[in-house]
Amino acid sequence: MPNAFNFQSSPFDCLTKEEQARVRARVDVVYFPKNTVILEVGETPSHLFVIIKGRVVQMEENEIVATYDVDDCFDGRGLVAGKSSSQFLAAQEVVAYQLGRQTVSDLIASNISFGALLFSDLGQKLNVLSNRADEHQMQSLTLTRVDEAFLRPAHFVNSNATVLDVVKLFNEHRISSVLVQSFVNSQLGQTITAGDMNHPPGTPQTVGMFSSNDLQRAILSDPEHFQTLKVIDFARFNLISVKPSSTVGDALALMLRHRIHRLVVQEDDKINGVLESLDLFSFLSNHSYLISTLIEEAKDLETLKNAAHKITVMMRTLYKSGSKIHLICGLVQELNARLIEKAWMLIAPKDLIDNSCLFVMGSEGRGEQLLKTDQDNGLILRDGYTPPSDLQALTEQLSNALIDFGYPPCPGQIMLSNPEWRMTASDFSKRIREWFIMPSPARLMNLAIFMDADTVCGDAALLMQVRLSQMQFTTDNDAMLSRFASASNAFGSDSGWWNKILGMGSKHEAFSIKREAIFPLVHGVRSLALKHSIFQTGTVARIEELVQTGHLSAKMGLDLTQSLHLLIELRFKSGIKELESAQTISGRVDLDALSTLERDLLKDTINVVRRFKSLLTQQFKLDSF
Repeated sequence: MPNAFNFQSSPFDCLTKEEQARVRARVDVVYFPKNTVILEVGETPSHLFVIIKGRVVQMEENEIVATYDVDDCFDGRGLVAGKSSSQFLAAQEVVAYQLGRQTVSDLIASNISFGALLFSDLGQKLNVLSNRADEHQMQSLTLTRVDEAFLRPAHFVNSNATVLDVVKLFNEHRISSVLVQSFVNSQLGQTITAGDMNHPPGTPQTVGMFSSNDLQRAILSDPEHFQTLKVIDFARFNLISVKPSSTVGDALALMLRHRIHRLVVQEDDKINGVLESLDLFSFLSNHSYLISTLIEEAKDLETLKNAAHKITVMMRTLYKSGSKIHLICGLVQELNARLIEKAWMLIAPKDLIDNSCLFVMGSEGRGEQLLKTDQDNGLILRDGYTPPSDLQALTEQLSNALIDFGYPPCPGQIMLSNPEWRMTASDFSKRIREWFIMPSPARLMNLAIFMDADTVCGDAALLMQVRLSQMQFTTDNDAMLSRFASASNAFGSDSGWWNKILGMGSKHEAFSIKREAIFPLVHGVRSLALKHSIFQTGTVARIEELVQTGHLSAKMGLDLTQSLHLLIELRFKSGIKELESAQTISGRVDLDALSTLERDLLKDTINVVRRFKSLLTQQFKLDSF
């Protein structure tokens, strides 16, 4: 057996060295001419095939349901079951490795992951991948750059500062340390970032640190007069520093080695901030806590812009470290909501906030947005409330702030700065009724977008009031529900995008995963939720309630949930690559760039979407649309 066997492709990438050697010793090479039936329905497979060259198609009832290209393997399920449920046909001349049944059985017995990836369903495959990713999470986090962790701003005091002066700073800025300059010209209490720090000519630039621990020493040294003591007499000037480009692991090692709780982060003479042990440990365990703290303490929009950037960094770090995609989605939804809420609280007067409801919609409202996409938001005003005369300017300020944070404006102007998405609760209810009475495609799409609305600031009861009226209009109108659900079939043609997934379409053609897969799944679940008066906004939460109420089978519910997570992950992974190459996020996936396992999982997922669309066609009688 040649050493050319690709052990980097699934499921062989989980084999040990000994198991790889077993494969090399027992594998053979076989050739099939074009149009050869390699396996027939009902036939007992004797080998597992791994394609070296060519393409094989899997046929069921004269329809192609899957294709297999270089490094793909088949028919694992038939081999284990003892019977092939499909026909496998050589669509081109095929050269393949073949591995005997007994060898495959031995590998399955010795390696659970190999067996799961070889013949299990989508859920089991994803569980195996998830468990493998968890093993690498902590190691990857420790390789993160220090300047991507949570740095506290450097607060400086001069050598004349007293303990009382510093205690006031501790209380005002909610900090536990200050940097002490040994020269006397610096301004007490000034918060200086590295780029702002200017030393007077000819003065020494020695910097020390005075922390809460030093405060205790100062108080104990003179309990009666500690307020007037100079902090410079208790500050420590043998500071340990770390570069911004150093890894979090290096910083942690320094803290442990020197038994300290704070590191000064600096490059040459430029001080970037202070890294505290509590923040470092929080970063390793939960990035969201640090960003949440930054948002809560923000006093201006510029600080929130920094927090928005950190959310993106957090997402990339968590994903690359192996965190589960649905957990990342939950964290991002919570942080984005807090970010938008804080921005609105900095912009709008309290009276407006108390008498309105700011809400987000679309993937943000459902908790399924990772990378920043178009703004979808609106504002409900309390009936009888007179808003400020400058309401338009206030809403435009928020929209512009979100643009500055990285959220592009909505091309359809579905934003609170548009009066069409800013009105009283009664007017919103009337508008929704109009969408139902005269259901044009645009109005039904508005309805779909609004169904995903979630409160981020203000009185949530106002949004619930409108949603209750929405449900009253819909549940008795079967024709409208069918028309609403028909949008699940609006994008793509079955032969076109299915051939792309199967590898039969044009090469190097990007696949719009949102239009062709995510939208049919999400909108189908949304349609069922509308039909059965389910108020949940998240797709997964809707699926769970549909299963609990008996309107969706448990198997279909699980398949849809796992499929959604995989689709979101592939879209996110593609978006990260576009960001890293300074491209606009397109929401498209390059099929040629997918790994063998990713293609396999995507095929399984698309099959789930197709089965779900068939179910929707039956439930909503969509054949007439």
